[in-house]
Amino acid sequence: MGRNKYSEKEIKEIGKLLKLKNSANRAKQKEIRHQLRTEYEFNISDFNEPGKAFGDIELQDAVNRGAIKILDDATIEVMKEKRARDKARDEAEKQQQAIDSGEQTDWQQAMKEWNDWENNK
Repeated sequence: MGRNKYSEKEIKEIGKLLKLKNSANRAKQKEIRHQLRTEYEFNISDFNEPGKAFGDIELQDAVNRGAIKILDDATIEVMKEKRARDKARDEAEKQQQAIDSGEQTDWQQAMKEWNDWENNK
């Protein structure tokens, strides 16, 4: 699931991308959906009715029914920073668990050992 809180500017940009998507070929649609997911954390499937196209009109409908909230730019930036911190923390925990279970090598430790070995030759 992506976000459901956006700034007015982001909603306008998402709307433009959705207009482009609905008039594009299949490959370009895929590219636009990827851009929506990665740049805006916007997943069409979070807001659309299954089997129906989702465009800028449906975006405004989602805003009007309260499925998407419009917040000020400063609040959105704080929210994005927190999500980035949480994501980094979760990834670090996941990596540490993989190292602890033996599924993954601690490449930073391995690199340190390699450099120590190289320096002591």
